[in-house]
Amino acid sequence: MHALQIENLEKIYKNGTHALKGLGFEVKEGEFFALLGPNGSGKSTLINIMAGVTKKTSGKVKICGLDIDLHREKTKYLLGVVPQEISYDSFFNVNEALNLQSGYFGIRNNQNYIDEILEKLSLADKKYANTRALSGGMKRRLLIAMALVHKPKVLVLDEPTAGVDIELRLSLWNYMRELNKNGTTILLTTHYLEEAETLCKRTAIINLGKLVALETTKNLIRNVGKDKRMLITLNKEFKKLPEAISKYKPMRRGDLELSLTLDPRDISKVMNIFKENDFEIVDLEVEGLSLEDAFIKLTNS
Repeated sequence: MHALQIENLEKIYKNGTHALKGLGFEVKEGEFFALLGPNGSGKSTLINIMAGVTKKTSGKVKICGLDIDLHREKTKYLLGVVPQEISYDSFFNVNEALNLQSGYFGIRNNQNYIDEILEKLSLADKKYANTRALSGGMKRRLLIAMALVHKPKVLVLDEPTAGVDIELRLSLWNYMRELNKNGTTILLTTHYLEEAETLCKRTAIINLGKLVALETTKNLIRNVGKDKRMLITLNKEFKKLPEAISKYKPMRRGDLELSLTLDPRDISKVMNIFKENDFEIVDLEVEGLSLEDAFIKLTNS
C-alpha cells in the first residue's frame, strides 16, 4: 500500500499564484522519503493541502489509500504534521499542551504514551514547564511531540531542525529512525540536504510547482554527471576570484578555502588559472558529488 498518493495536484490562489502544477508522486508505506525544493517551490502548499489547512484547486490526495476529500476525519487521524512555524497555545505547560492535543483526536488517558514521547525527545524534565519558557530547540521538540500523540501512520516533518543545535539534531534523527523502523512513514522537507542524503532512500525534488526529479537518493547523486568537487586552500585571502573560475561554480568555505565543481580532467587547467593570477594552491582535495549538487543542478539554485 502507498502511504501517500498525489495525483495531478493543482493549486491556484486567488491572487493568481499557480503554486502547484499537475504535481504527482507516491510515497510507499514505511518509507523515509525526502521532499526537496527551493523556497517558493510549492512544498508548504502541498503540506497544507494534506493537512486540510489549504483547499486544492483540483487533483487528488490520498493518505493510506483514503481520499482526503471523502475521508477528512480519518485522514487527519492518519497524519501527523510538524509545521515549520512554531505555533501553539502558550498558556499551558508542556504536559497540558500534549493532553489537549490528544483530546483533539478523541484520545483519553494518554499519559503513559505522552511520558514515553517526552522521554524520547528529552523533554521529560520540562513536563510541567510553561511552553513560553522553552528555548527554541525545546519548542521544536514540543511540536514533534504534539504531532506524535495520536500515533500517526504518516509523519510530515517540515524543516524540523531549522535553528536547532547539532546535538539536538542528532538525537532527533535517531528517534525518527526508530519511529520509521517501527513502521511510521516519514516525509521530510529540509534545507539541510545532508540530512536527506543520510536518512532518505528516495527523494522527490519539486520546483515552481512541478516535479523535476523522483529517484532513489543514490541514483540522483549518481546521475548528476561526471563532475567532482574540488576543495582547495589558497596561500592568501581572496577578495575577487579570477573571472575564468566562475564557470566552475565557486563557493567560499572561508577566507582561504574554496570549493569548485568540475570535470577531473580540468584540474590542471584550474591550477594554472590560479597560478597565472598570483595564487598558490597549498592544499587540494577531490571528492564525489552530493545530493546538494543534484539539487542545485535540477533547480538552478
